[in-house]
Amino acid sequence: MAYILAIDAGTGSIRAVLFDQLGNQVGFSQIEWNHLSNEKYPGSMDFDWETNWRLVVQCVKSVIEETRVDAKKIKAISATSMREGIVLYDETGKEIWACANVDARASDEVKALKELDPELEYKIYRLSGQMFALGALPRLLWIKNHLPGIYEKATDMTMINDWILYKLSGKLQVDPSNGCTTGIFDIEKRKWESDVAKMCGLKNILFPPVNEAGTVIGYVTDGVASYTGLNSGTPVICGGGDAQMASVGVGAVKAGQTVVSGGSFWQQEVNVRQPLVDKSGRIRVNCHAVPELWQLETIAFFPGLVMRWFRDAFCDLEKAEAIVSGRDPYEILEEKSKNVPIGANGIIPIFSDTMNYSSWRHASPAFINLTLDPLMTGKKEMFKSIQENAALITLGNLKIIEEETGYYPSEVIFTGGASKGKLWSQTLADVLGVPVKVPVVKETAALGTALIAGIGIGIYENIHQAVNQVVKWERTHLPNNENHDQYLEIYEKWRSVYREQLQLADRGLTTHMWKAPGIE
Repeated sequence: MAYILAIDAGTGSIRAVLFDQLGNQVGFSQIEWNHLSNEKYPGSMDFDWETNWRLVVQCVKSVIEETRVDAKKIKAISATSMREGIVLYDETGKEIWACANVDARASDEVKALKELDPELEYKIYRLSGQMFALGALPRLLWIKNHLPGIYEKATDMTMINDWILYKLSGKLQVDPSNGCTTGIFDIEKRKWESDVAKMCGLKNILFPPVNEAGTVIGYVTDGVASYTGLNSGTPVICGGGDAQMASVGVGAVKAGQTVVSGGSFWQQEVNVRQPLVDKSGRIRVNCHAVPELWQLETIAFFPGLVMRWFRDAFCDLEKAEAIVSGRDPYEILEEKSKNVPIGANGIIPIFSDTMNYSSWRHASPAFINLTLDPLMTGKKEMFKSIQENAALITLGNLKIIEEETGYYPSEVIFTGGASKGKLWSQTLADVLGVPVKVPVVKETAALGTALIAGIGIGIYENIHQAVNQVVKWERTHLPNNENHDQYLEIYEKWRSVYREQLQLADRGLTTHMWKAPGIE
């Protein structure tokens, strides 16, 4: 039996997942990690490449040791990661600067770029599908302004999944599905557009080769093999961004399919045959990991991290129960919350806003409309409201795509950690009003990465043969139409309350949960 190793560097954790050639998950190792702000630079989110590489190695070693799979039977390795995070290198190939995905230190630089040309952001958006909000351009300009020594030394830039592959193979390169999130891409041609860097007063020498996902880029080096347990010479395959790889991992490789990835962030991805930019600049446009497809993307900020915060802040009892019973604390919380009425007895959670790529900001986190009746408002009601909130944001985001395209999905594929929750999956179906399909394998970004790697070494003939052979469904949740009608009313009330809460943050009376650099 041949095996494929996929490394998944998410916002909240690093994972190494081992699959056999039939797509069965045979091993899994995960370590939570944090990306810390530098006190000197408000809004910063540094990526600690030294510590984080040790965690990658630890995960790889653990999954090999725990599965006892002969490393020689691992026929390919690839990686996926959070998008937008970037790593800079000097001429020797040494890392010299890195940030994680929602680094927002470059507010002044965004303002400066907009003052340089008020239409510049939209010119770049029409070419690249990206706004300044999470892109590399303001960050690079920030480095030029604040760390000129680093800027002068920088000769290459990659994304975080490409950094992992570089550490394994010694080959610097990027793929379109993650590389395009820099905003320095021609989205249609799926390659770097260095003129964009020039437009922003940046040097245009940071751009390594672009390879489509599934390309063999190199091989595990002797040095890496000596301390990871991997076999020297194992092929290293170009991967891609986590949302795109998750789409592959659930078989969303045709136009018109819709995927909701429920992780630290929730992404809503709609496959299209041609890149289509939104005239209002609300929707993001990305290259799919499948070369002939693109994706219209909307994002909900932090649903998974909000749920983790709630678990760690309020649910010590459930965590203790989980240790004793061997169950997941979220499963216990879902069980306790299953009879909470639609709307969680009126609780209105305020966390992520719907997508607005051109003016991206979120109100201060809050639970609105609580009562003082412990039988009406308690832990289980707040838990249910968080689940409902993520689904309501998803509804709003899909409505934005519908406004631009006329397309609303007839079914949705739900993947990621949140899809493990049967209550959450049913809530999503009820809110959206369409069937929600949940795959057997929940680590779908890793599975998609493994399938792409398998194509690269010839285990699978092509992407369609791979997903037809491997992707299987665990369950389908059908919407309750009565619940859906109630949720449409709840959605309108939530939107109204959110607008009021956002104004409070905009006026400085409360603190935004997050806002893009350059937003006043």
